[in-house]
Amino acid sequence: MEEFFGLPQEHIHLIKKLNSPKKIQDFLDKIEMNFEPQGDTCISPETVLKTKKAHCIEGAVLATLILRYHGHEPLLLDLEAIDPDFDHVVALFKKDGCWGAISKTNHAVLRYREPIYKTIRELTMSYFHEYFLNECGTKTLRRYSNPVNLKRFDKKNWVCSKKNIWFIPEYLTKVKHHNILTKKQIRNLRKADAVERKAGRIVQYKKTKK
Repeated sequence: MEEFFGLPQEHIHLIKKLNSPKKIQDFLDKIEMNFEPQGDTCISPETVLKTKKAHCIEGAVLATLILRYHGHEPLLLDLEAIDPDFDHVVALFKKDGCWGAISKTNHAVLRYREPIYKTIRELTMSYFHEYFLNECGTKTLRRYSNPVNLKRFDKKNWVCSKKNIWFIPEYLTKVKHHNILTKKQIRNLRKADAVERKAGRIVQYKKTKK
């Protein structure tokens, strides 16, 4: 597969080496966090490979591309939170009939998930207890999307675009999402305690002032 969306050979050479979800996750962990100093971005996989920076959806989209090269379907999952928290997007993969996830995050939680989950809901719920606001401890995860196959965007140059690929996150907001809690369960939620909130403030990359 020497021709792969017109990517430069150096990038294809790297992608070839990242031939397992574990290796893809290790690679994403090593690239810096995109703190968007010039404003909001949703850069393409090629731009991520060039700049070696990414935030959550940018890392997840790149992960789906690499998974696709190695024979997986390029699937994204949107985890939807209530305001003022943010959604989180992960790349899905399947092994031996079970789901796992690759995740780009700056925090100690919401990270890689081993392929041990029978359903996508089950995988989603593995993120629930650590998905909270550090300021007040409110648990914020509420819904998850149907998987989105990025093959649907092949004609939009999502891999090598020099422009932001906003059409992907915009589509994620429109697909069907599934509630994970009842109203009664939401009312009865316990807030994350002080120790959990302290752990939640751990970051991998610190934002530097320029």
